[in-house]
Amino acid sequence: MAEWNVLDIEKPIGELDKQIEEIKRYSIEHSEDHSKDVEILEFQRDELLKKVFGNLSTWDRVLLARHPKRPYTLDYVRMLLDDYLEIHGDRLYADDNAMVCGIGKISGRKIAFVGQQKGRDLKDRQLRNFGSSKPEGYRKAMRVMKLAEKFNRPVICFVDTPAADCSVGSESRGISEAIARNMMEMSMLKCPVISIVIGEGGSGGAIGIAVANKVLMLENSIYSVIPPEGCASILWRDKTKASDAAEALKITAFHALELEVIDEVVNEPLGAAHRNAEETAKNIRNSLVKWIDVLSGMSRDELVSQRQDRFRNLGKFIEL
Repeated sequence: MAEWNVLDIEKPIGELDKQIEEIKRYSIEHSEDHSKDVEILEFQRDELLKKVFGNLSTWDRVLLARHPKRPYTLDYVRMLLDDYLEIHGDRLYADDNAMVCGIGKISGRKIAFVGQQKGRDLKDRQLRNFGSSKPEGYRKAMRVMKLAEKFNRPVICFVDTPAADCSVGSESRGISEAIARNMMEMSMLKCPVISIVIGEGGSGGAIGIAVANKVLMLENSIYSVIPPEGCASILWRDKTKASDAAEALKITAFHALELEVIDEVVNEPLGAAHRNAEETAKNIRNSLVKWIDVLSGMSRDELVSQRQDRFRNLGKFIEL
């Protein structure tokens, strides 16, 4: 059985999945019909899935957003784009493997894409720097966005990072400047820009590719100025209070929609994205195509004006 059930809330479901696979394997090996037994167990599993995933806490969603089997940017690129070409390098310093960029087509529509890429195993995680982009990554992303603007292609940004890289090397090469410049340049891009948080949307690392006309979030993704553990360490000097911090930060997709930080929550299949990546990709495709068509009907000046107004109007002030 695929070892996807690593979270406590998934363990009972994983046990049923294991039983189902064992019965199916036994049926094949002994040429016996146990379809009724499988049907009963599948019903029990589906009912348990509804019960567990119908009562998720904020912390549960944090863990799901970080799930090691959750689809990453390149997984969605392969499932969503009819054909694509990855573009490398920032033409200034180096190629950042934590940021993937390129061009392709989605449902016949020509687009450019940028996104953070986490690693699946230890070697890949080291190569991808655990999804934390360096200055050259943000500069590569902007290079591709400028290319999209030149040829009037929509830009799709896949956000999935705990935070930007904060190593001495990144600091010396201007990580803060690179993120700030991206925010400034994205606000003035004269082409449609859509960002979707597919996992973790962490701090400036996320906003560096999220100044968009429309910002979407997958149902079990998170978007926050600081990780819950970091917040708990600052407020209570106790990182074990991370679940309390997550609740206070209101970092889930539904919180972000309620606060009007994002424009749409994209549904995930029952059991979260890692149980059915294809269905998740289908839901993403439907949302992206819808917004691409809406934004493509706007003039270049209207796109810039709408994007700038959107971010100027974020936040609410309450007089006490």
